[in-house]
Amino acid sequence: MYKEKRPFRSEFVPIRGLDYHVQIWNGSIDSALPPLLLVHGWMDVAASYQFMVDAFSDAFAAGRTIIAPDWRGFGKTIPGHAANQPDHYWFADYLADLDFLLDHYAPGLAIDLVGHSMGGNVAMLYAGVRPARIRKLVNLEGFGMPASQPSQAPTRYAKWMDELKSLQRGELALKAYDDVEGVARRLMKTNPRLTPDKAHWLASHWARPDAAGKWRILGDAAHKITSAQLYRLDEVLEVYRCISAPVLAIEASDDSMGLWWAGKYSLPEYHERLKQVPNAQIAVISDAGHMLHHDQPEQLAALIEGFLI
Repeated sequence: MYKEKRPFRSEFVPIRGLDYHVQIWNGSIDSALPPLLLVHGWMDVAASYQFMVDAFSDAFAAGRTIIAPDWRGFGKTIPGHAANQPDHYWFADYLADLDFLLDHYAPGLAIDLVGHSMGGNVAMLYAGVRPARIRKLVNLEGFGMPASQPSQAPTRYAKWMDELKSLQRGELALKAYDDVEGVARRLMKTNPRLTPDKAHWLASHWARPDAAGKWRILGDAAHKITSAQLYRLDEVLEVYRCISAPVLAIEASDDSMGLWWAGKYSLPEYHERLKQVPNAQIAVISDAGHMLHHDQPEQLAALIEGFLI
Protein backbone atom coordinates (compact mmCIF):
# COMPACT_ATOMS: atom_id res chain seq x y z
CA MET A 1 0.00 0.00 0.00
CA TYR A 2 1.17 3.51 -0.77
CA LYS A 3 2.33 5.39 2.34
CA GLU A 4 1.60 9.11 2.51
CA LYS A 5 4.52 11.41 3.17
CA ARG A 6 2.18 14.22 4.18
CA PRO A 7 -1.06 12.89 5.69
CA PHE A 8 -4.11 15.15 5.45
CA ARG A 9 -6.79 15.98 7.96
CA SER A 10 -10.47 16.14 7.04
CA GLU A 11 -13.15 18.59 8.01
CA PHE A 12 -16.65 19.44 6.91
CA VAL A 13 -17.73 23.00 6.11
CA PRO A 14 -21.34 24.16 5.64
CA ILE A 15 -21.50 25.50 2.09
CA ARG A 16 -24.80 26.36 0.42
CA GLY A 17 -26.80 23.69 2.22
CA LEU A 18 -24.13 20.99 1.92
CA ASP A 19 -21.57 19.65 4.36
CA TYR A 20 -18.55 20.14 2.14
CA HIS A 21 -15.73 17.68 2.76
CA VAL A 22 -12.32 19.35 2.67
CA GLN A 23 -8.84 17.88 3.06
CA ILE A 24 -6.07 20.00 4.50
CA TRP A 25 -2.35 19.40 4.44
CA ASN A 26 0.23 21.22 6.55
CA GLY A 27 0.07 24.56 8.31
CA SER A 28 -2.41 27.18 9.27
CA ILE A 29 -4.35 29.65 7.17
CA ASP A 30 -2.49 32.37 9.10
CA SER A 31 0.73 31.51 7.23
CA ALA A 32 2.46 34.31 5.36
CA LEU A 33 2.34 32.12 2.25
CA PRO A 34 -0.84 32.21 0.14
CA PRO A 35 -3.06 29.15 0.58
CA LEU A 36 -2.87 26.61 -2.25
CA LEU A 37 -6.26 25.25 -3.28
CA LEU A 38 -6.49 22.06 -5.37
CA VAL A 39 -9.73 21.21 -7.18
CA HIS A 40 -10.29 17.80 -8.75
CA GLY A 41 -11.92 16.62 -11.94
CA TRP A 42 -15.08 14.76 -12.90
CA MET A 43 -15.65 11.46 -11.05
CA ASP A 44 -12.57 12.09 -8.95
CA VAL A 45 -11.95 13.08 -5.31
CA ALA A 46 -9.75 15.47 -3.35
CA ALA A 47 -7.49 12.60 -2.22
CA SER A 48 -6.43 12.20 -5.85
CA TYR A 49 -3.87 14.96 -5.25
CA GLN A 50 -2.03 13.06 -2.50
CA PHE A 51 0.83 11.87 -4.72
CA MET A 52 1.49 15.38 -6.01
CA VAL A 53 1.38 16.88 -2.52
CA ASP A 54 3.85 14.24 -1.34
CA ALA A 55 6.15 15.15 -4.23
CA PHE A 56 6.42 18.81 -3.23
CA SER A 57 9.77 19.71 -1.74
CA ASP A 58 9.97 20.31 1.99
CA ALA A 59 11.04 23.89 1.32
CA PHE A 60 7.90 24.54 -0.75
CA ALA A 61 5.46 22.75 1.55
CA ALA A 62 6.82 24.14 4.82
CA GLY A 63 4.26 26.46 6.36
CA ARG A 64 2.03 26.40 3.25
CA THR A 65 -1.59 25.47 3.78
CA ILE A 66 -2.84 23.15 1.03
CA ILE A 67 -6.60 22.66 0.72
CA ALA A 68 -8.60 20.29 -1.50
CA PRO A 69 -12.41 19.98 -1.42
CA ASP A 70 -14.56 17.15 -2.71
CA TRP A 71 -16.84 18.90 -5.19
CA ARG A 72 -20.59 18.59 -4.60
CA GLY A 73 -21.76 15.11 -5.49
CA PHE A 74 -18.26 13.60 -5.26
CA GLY A 75 -16.26 12.00 -2.47
CA LYS A 76 -17.78 12.74 0.89
CA THR A 77 -19.66 15.86 -0.28
CA ILE A 78 -22.79 13.89 -1.07
CA PRO A 79 -26.17 14.68 0.54
CA GLY A 80 -26.91 12.22 3.30
CA HIS A 81 -30.67 12.06 2.69
CA ALA A 82 -32.39 10.88 -0.48
CA ALA A 83 -34.79 13.83 -0.28
CA ASN A 84 -31.84 16.19 -0.81
CA GLN A 85 -30.28 14.20 -3.66
CA PRO A 86 -30.25 16.20 -6.91
CA ASP A 87 -31.09 14.58 -10.23
CA HIS A 88 -28.64 16.78 -12.16
CA TYR A 89 -25.86 19.31 -11.61
CA TRP A 90 -25.28 22.83 -12.96
CA PHE A 91 -21.74 23.90 -13.78
CA ALA A 92 -22.24 27.38 -12.31
CA ASP A 93 -22.71 25.78 -8.88
CA TYR A 94 -19.03 24.84 -8.82
CA LEU A 95 -18.08 28.50 -9.25
CA ALA A 96 -20.36 29.52 -6.40
CA ASP A 97 -19.13 26.68 -4.18
CA LEU A 98 -15.53 27.75 -4.79
CA ASP A 99 -16.41 31.35 -3.97
CA PHE A 100 -18.00 30.33 -0.66
CA LEU A 101 -15.06 28.04 0.17
CA LEU A 102 -12.62 30.91 -0.33
CA ASP A 103 -14.76 33.17 1.83
CA HIS A 104 -14.46 30.53 4.55
CA TYR A 105 -10.78 29.64 4.27
CA ALA A 106 -9.15 32.76 2.88
CA PRO A 107 -11.37 35.82 3.32
CA GLY A 108 -9.80 38.81 1.64
CA LEU A 109 -6.78 36.83 0.42
CA ALA A 110 -5.60 36.08 -3.10
CA ILE A 111 -4.85 32.36 -3.31
CA ASP A 112 -2.96 30.02 -5.62
CA LEU A 113 -5.32 27.69 -7.48
CA VAL A 114 -4.68 24.34 -9.20
CA GLY A 115 -7.47 22.61 -11.12
CA HIS A 116 -7.49 19.31 -12.99
CA SER A 117 -9.79 18.53 -15.93
CA MET A 118 -13.29 19.67 -14.92
CA GLY A 119 -11.66 21.41 -11.97
CA GLY A 120 -9.33 23.19 -14.38
CA ASN A 121 -12.34 24.44 -16.33
CA VAL A 122 -13.91 25.71 -13.11
CA ALA A 123 -10.64 27.36 -12.09
CA MET A 124 -10.26 29.18 -15.41
CA LEU A 125 -13.79 30.59 -15.29
CA TYR A 126 -13.54 31.51 -11.63
CA ALA A 127 -10.25 33.35 -12.22
CA GLY A 128 -11.98 35.51 -14.84
CA VAL A 129 -15.09 36.13 -12.77
CA ARG A 130 -13.22 36.85 -9.52
CA PRO A 131 -9.77 37.95 -10.75
CA ALA A 132 -8.79 39.59 -7.46
CA ARG A 133 -9.13 36.28 -5.59
CA ILE A 134 -6.47 34.41 -7.60
CA ARG A 135 -2.73 35.16 -7.33
CA LYS A 136 -1.57 32.40 -9.72
CA LEU A 137 -3.43 29.64 -11.54
CA VAL A 138 -2.32 26.20 -12.74
CA ASN A 139 -4.67 24.48 -15.20
CA LEU A 140 -4.07 20.73 -15.55
CA GLU A 141 -5.74 19.62 -18.78
CA GLY A 142 -8.83 21.74 -18.23
CA PHE A 143 -9.40 22.06 -21.95
CA GLY A 144 -13.02 23.14 -21.99
CA MET A 145 -15.50 21.68 -24.45
CA PRO A 146 -16.09 21.79 -28.20
CA ALA A 147 -17.83 24.96 -29.30
CA SER A 148 -21.60 24.58 -29.55
CA GLN A 149 -24.13 26.10 -31.93
CA PRO A 150 -27.59 27.48 -31.05
CA SER A 151 -29.10 24.95 -33.44
CA GLN A 152 -28.05 22.20 -31.00
CA ALA A 153 -30.31 23.53 -28.23
CA PRO A 154 -33.56 21.64 -29.02
CA THR A 155 -31.79 18.28 -29.17
CA ARG A 156 -29.73 19.06 -26.06
CA TYR A 157 -32.79 19.90 -23.95
CA ALA A 158 -34.55 16.74 -25.13
CA LYS A 159 -31.51 14.61 -24.34
CA TRP A 160 -31.30 16.14 -20.87
CA MET A 161 -34.92 15.28 -20.10
CA ASP A 162 -34.56 11.75 -21.48
CA GLU A 163 -31.51 11.11 -19.32
CA LEU A 164 -33.31 12.39 -16.22
CA LYS A 165 -35.85 9.63 -16.80
CA SER A 166 -33.07 7.08 -17.35
CA LEU A 167 -31.59 8.09 -13.99
CA GLN A 168 -34.94 7.55 -12.26
CA ARG A 169 -35.17 4.09 -13.81
CA GLY A 170 -31.73 3.24 -12.42
CA GLU A 171 -30.16 2.90 -15.86
CA LEU A 172 -27.27 5.26 -15.09
CA ALA A 173 -26.20 3.66 -11.82
CA LEU A 174 -22.46 3.36 -11.24
CA LYS A 175 -20.97 -0.11 -11.17
CA ALA A 176 -20.41 -1.76 -7.78
CA TYR A 177 -17.35 -3.88 -6.95
CA ASP A 178 -16.97 -6.90 -4.70
CA ASP A 179 -13.97 -5.51 -2.83
CA VAL A 180 -11.41 -2.70 -2.78
CA GLU A 181 -9.13 -4.78 -5.00
CA GLY A 182 -11.81 -4.71 -7.69
CA VAL A 183 -11.88 -0.92 -7.50
CA ALA A 184 -8.08 -0.81 -7.74
CA ARG A 185 -8.16 -3.03 -10.83
CA ARG A 186 -10.71 -0.69 -12.41
CA LEU A 187 -8.43 2.28 -11.77
CA MET A 188 -5.44 0.50 -13.31
CA LYS A 189 -7.49 -0.53 -16.33
CA THR A 190 -8.49 3.09 -16.90
CA ASN A 191 -4.91 4.27 -16.34
CA PRO A 192 -2.28 1.60 -17.16
CA ARG A 193 0.50 3.82 -15.74
CA LEU A 194 -1.01 3.61 -12.25
CA THR A 195 1.04 1.30 -10.02
CA PRO A 196 -0.74 -1.28 -7.79
CA ASP A 197 0.26 0.44 -4.53
CA LYS A 198 -1.13 3.79 -5.66
CA ALA A 199 -4.22 2.18 -7.18
CA HIS A 200 -5.06 0.39 -3.92
CA TRP A 201 -4.55 3.59 -1.91
CA LEU A 202 -6.73 5.60 -4.30
CA ALA A 203 -9.41 2.91 -4.33
CA SER A 204 -9.82 3.19 -0.57
CA HIS A 205 -10.56 6.93 -0.96
CA TRP A 206 -12.40 6.78 -4.28
CA ALA A 207 -14.96 4.21 -3.13
CA ARG A 208 -16.39 2.71 0.04
CA PRO A 209 -18.47 -0.33 0.98
CA ASP A 210 -22.24 -0.05 1.22
CA ALA A 211 -24.49 -1.83 3.72
CA ALA A 212 -24.28 -5.02 1.66
CA GLY A 213 -20.48 -4.92 1.53
CA LYS A 214 -20.29 -3.87 -2.13
CA TRP A 215 -17.74 -1.18 -2.90
CA ARG A 216 -19.31 1.83 -4.61
CA ILE A 217 -17.60 4.79 -6.25
CA LEU A 218 -18.04 8.03 -4.32
CA GLY A 219 -19.71 9.86 -7.16
CA ASP A 220 -23.35 10.66 -7.75
CA ALA A 221 -24.74 8.96 -10.87
CA ALA A 222 -26.58 12.21 -11.62
CA HIS A 223 -23.23 13.59 -12.81
CA LYS A 224 -23.67 11.41 -15.90
CA ILE A 225 -26.62 13.53 -17.02
CA THR A 226 -25.81 15.65 -20.07
CA SER A 227 -25.97 19.35 -19.23
CA ALA A 228 -29.02 21.13 -20.53
CA GLN A 229 -26.83 24.17 -21.20
CA LEU A 230 -24.75 24.48 -24.35
CA TYR A 231 -21.05 25.30 -24.04
CA ARG A 232 -21.03 28.92 -25.17
CA LEU A 233 -17.50 29.54 -26.35
CA ASP A 234 -18.04 33.27 -26.89
CA GLU A 235 -18.90 33.65 -23.19
CA VAL A 236 -15.95 31.52 -22.10
CA LEU A 237 -13.49 33.61 -24.11
CA GLU A 238 -14.87 36.82 -22.61
CA VAL A 239 -14.23 35.37 -19.16
CA TYR A 240 -10.71 34.30 -20.18
CA ARG A 241 -9.92 37.88 -21.20
CA CYS A 242 -10.71 38.99 -17.64
CA ILE A 243 -8.16 36.70 -15.98
CA SER A 244 -5.48 38.85 -14.36
CA ALA A 245 -3.47 36.08 -12.67
CA PRO A 246 -0.52 34.43 -14.45
CA VAL A 247 -1.70 31.06 -15.80
CA LEU A 248 0.37 27.91 -16.31
CA ALA A 249 -1.50 25.46 -18.56
CA ILE A 250 0.03 22.00 -18.10
CA GLU A 251 -0.66 19.19 -20.56
CA ALA A 252 0.24 15.50 -20.63
CA SER A 253 2.34 14.14 -23.48
CA ASP A 254 -0.50 11.75 -24.42
CA ASP A 255 -3.13 13.45 -26.57
CA SER A 256 -6.19 13.28 -24.35
CA MET A 257 -8.06 15.57 -26.71
CA GLY A 258 -7.67 13.16 -29.62
CA LEU A 259 -8.95 10.26 -27.50
CA TRP A 260 -11.99 12.12 -26.16
CA TRP A 261 -13.22 14.24 -29.02
CA ALA A 262 -12.13 12.33 -32.13
CA GLY A 263 -11.76 15.43 -34.28
CA LYS A 264 -14.58 17.48 -32.70
CA TYR A 265 -12.08 19.55 -30.68
CA SER A 266 -8.29 19.59 -30.87
CA LEU A 267 -5.23 20.70 -28.92
CA PRO A 268 -4.42 23.49 -31.42
CA GLU A 269 -7.95 24.87 -30.91
CA TYR A 270 -7.38 24.88 -27.16
CA HIS A 271 -4.08 26.70 -27.62
CA GLU A 272 -5.89 29.34 -29.68
CA ARG A 273 -8.35 29.84 -26.83
CA LEU A 274 -5.49 30.30 -24.36
CA LYS A 275 -4.28 33.28 -26.41
CA GLN A 276 -7.24 35.19 -24.96
CA VAL A 277 -5.72 34.86 -21.48
CA PRO A 278 -3.54 37.94 -20.91
CA ASN A 279 -0.67 36.05 -19.24
CA ALA A 280 -0.59 32.33 -20.03
CA GLN A 281 2.18 29.84 -20.71
CA ILE A 282 2.08 26.14 -21.65
CA ALA A 283 4.13 23.25 -20.25
CA VAL A 284 4.08 19.54 -21.06
CA ILE A 285 4.58 16.56 -18.72
CA SER A 286 6.36 13.70 -20.49
CA ASP A 287 5.27 10.06 -20.30
CA ALA A 288 1.88 10.94 -18.84
CA GLY A 289 -1.81 10.67 -19.66
CA HIS A 290 -4.77 12.72 -18.52
CA MET A 291 -4.23 11.73 -14.86
CA LEU A 292 -0.83 13.38 -14.94
CA HIS A 293 -0.87 14.01 -11.18
CA HIS A 294 -0.90 10.21 -10.76
CA ASP A 295 1.47 9.38 -13.61
CA GLN A 296 4.28 11.88 -12.97
CA PRO A 297 3.72 13.62 -9.62
CA GLU A 298 7.40 14.56 -9.28
CA GLN A 299 7.54 16.29 -12.67
CA LEU A 300 4.27 18.03 -11.98
CA ALA A 301 5.23 19.15 -8.47
CA ALA A 302 8.48 20.63 -9.75
CA LEU A 303 6.66 22.61 -12.46
CA ILE A 304 4.09 23.93 -10.01
CA GLU A 305 6.74 24.89 -7.46
CA GLY A 306 8.76 26.81 -10.03
CA PHE A 307 5.66 28.67 -11.17
CA LEU A 308 4.22 29.54 -7.77
CA ILE A 309 7.38 30.71 -6.04
